[in-house]
This record gives sequence, structure tokens and C-alpha cells, in this order.
Amino acid sequence: MYLPPSFREPRTEVMHDLIEAHPLGVVVTSSAGGLFATHMPWVLDRTVGPLGTLRGHIARSNPHHRLDTGTAGRVVPTWNYVAVHAYGTVRFVDEAEYVLRNVEALTRRHEAGRERPWSIQDAPVEYLAGLAKAVIGLEVPIARLEGKWKLSQNREARDAEGVASGLAASADAREREVARLVAERLAARRDRGAGDHTGPERT
Repeated sequence: MYLPPSFREPRTEVMHDLIEAHPLGVVVTSSAGGLFATHMPWVLDRTVGPLGTLRGHIARSNPHHRLDTGTAGRVVPTWNYVAVHAYGTVRFVDEAEYVLRNVEALTRRHEAGRERPWSIQDAPVEYLAGLAKAVIGLEVPIARLEGKWKLSQNREARDAEGVASGLAASADAREREVARLVAERLAARRDRGAGDHTGPERT
């Protein structure tokens, strides 16, 4: 990770707080076949080891760790989430105009919802010139996309309905969005006449 000294957070307890607040992480490994990643939630035990210990689980069929398959036949809590991995070759662009164009696009995207959105034109010209020298542009032409929509497709329809109903009642807008996605996939399953899905959880 690129980590300038001014951005470094050395306090273990602060990092632990962030992990517990946002426990969904990504396991990434490298082999002759390239990088391989698994999204999974973690449980942090602060008391084990000098920096704590993370504990989690992955599907037995996951290539990250092959074990004998099997299930206890019980329904256990699991996470629903969506994720996209984009693959490609990074190309660096060392042009001030390119950099500022991208900064402007990024600003428009994230300031659009504000009552008084900030614009790159609000910044002094000398500041923008310094910014263009301090950063370098990059782009990744996408050669391959992998999308994972883990939305209770492997559960019985009644279980998926329960998930959607429970999350839809949440005060958290993110959970309500997951509810919408679960319901959307459930409706698509019914349109296809796929019936109920049962089986072990796949992380």
C-alpha cells in the first residue's frame, strides 16, 4: 500500500476500531495463474497476539483452500454483498491536462449531491498547477471483469424472502439496497422457474 507518512495511522486500537466497523475484507493471493481474491467478513479478537487475530471462513469449494466438501445441514448467518474485480494493464499518463481533466470528473461525481458543490474552477490556478505536478494520471483498459452478486441465490426462496424483508426494514440505506438486490434476484429466479435453491453457503 502506498502510504505517505502524513497518512500513516500507527495506533493499533484505531485500526482495530476500523476493522470492527467495516469487517468485510478481501483475501488476495498470487500464484502462477495470477492474483486470486475472496471477499469475506472477519471477526477480530484483540486479545490474541501482539496485534490481534482475525478469524473467518470460506467455502470449502473455494480454490483459496480446498477441503473435503460437506455441510451440517443447518442455516447459519452469512453476508450478502456485491463485488466487481476489473483486470487490465495500468498505463500511466504524465500530462497535466489529463490529470486535471480526471480531477474535474472525479469532483463532479462526488460533489454533485451537495447543496453547494465544489468545482475545480473554485481553486486558484497556481494550486491546480501544483496539483498537476504532484500527481500522475493512470488508466486501466479493462481486459476482464468478474462480478459477484452474493444475494442468497443458494438458499431456499423462503429464506431469501426473509433476508429481503429483514433488510428492507433496516434504518441503514445500504442494507435496504441489499434488500432490493436480493428481491431482484429472487424475482429473476422465479421468472426462470428455477424453484428453490438449497445447499451450503458459498462465501
